[in-house]
Amino acid sequence: MKFIDMHCDTLMVLLFKDKENMNLYESQHTMVDLKRMRQGGQMAQFFAAFLPSPGTYEHFGIDPIDDDAYIETLHDALLKNVNAHSDIISMAYNADDILNNDKEGKMSAVFTIEDGRSVNGSMEKLKHYYDMGVRAIALTWNFHNCFGAPNSTDPKVMAEGLTEFGKDAVRYMQELGILVDVSHLSEGGFWDVADICTKPFIATHSNCRNLSPHQRNLSDEQLKKLAECGGVTGINFAPAFLNEDITRTDSRAELMAVHARHMADIAGTDVIALGSDLDGIRGDLEVGSSDKFGLIEDALKRHGFTNEEIEKIFWKNAIRVMKDTLR
Repeated sequence: MKFIDMHCDTLMVLLFKDKENMNLYESQHTMVDLKRMRQGGQMAQFFAAFLPSPGTYEHFGIDPIDDDAYIETLHDALLKNVNAHSDIISMAYNADDILNNDKEGKMSAVFTIEDGRSVNGSMEKLKHYYDMGVRAIALTWNFHNCFGAPNSTDPKVMAEGLTEFGKDAVRYMQELGILVDVSHLSEGGFWDVADICTKPFIATHSNCRNLSPHQRNLSDEQLKKLAECGGVTGINFAPAFLNEDITRTDSRAELMAVHARHMADIAGTDVIALGSDLDGIRGDLEVGSSDKFGLIEDALKRHGFTNEEIEKIFWKNAIRVMKDTLR
């Protein structure tokens, strides 16, 4: 079954491990590449420009790069690869682009940003990103920025909401046509977004906190509110977000189906999408590349999901949100 994956960190890995070529067609360095996407029957991939922390740069042995230069580099590399393989993939900026590309037998690439720190309090920067083709921005990563507070094990931080700029910026993002992504946001920030947004918002890669008590996951109340607002959350493949014991390192399609079943029971099937986080996660990953998503389909069937419901989870819910939010 065709599918849309709402989050991967592949572009960062290509830059850090294959800087000279940044070959996205067939890569020994990444979990996602165009060849495996096509083999897996993929419809669209959201390619995030994740803004690395000092620790991430240190992990890869790379000198820190200016955020703007980094985003431009990843964007240019994505365009270069898409243009080089225009027979199988095109850029997409809204739902119609994805559907039209699919009719032509092509996959779609959507460019996004993970961590709004580079916005740096500037509405002009948001407009610049929109003009560049950015169609989703995760407001925070794991640190405070101009938008507000991140997810945290500290209850005081977790309760903090958006800054005044963050509130205005969320309104402007919805006006422009940039998806508001709350996956790394504090709980207080989530509720601010829910109060502000007049169109659906998303969590590109978050699971159920009721089943896996990681602070990055969403509570049942958040899932219900997200559904009420017409949004979706993408099932994250990271072991820490799937297991009841968040120190475990195994990720299985069966666990993804368990989270999907809980989401459906709590908030309905319309709230469920896919957000693998591939190339941003580690562990014993059963679904560790773009050509293995069929294992999730099989697991969902075992948990009683119909073909129609699986189609929603795999791509139709994401398309619906894009239709409701993007121009």
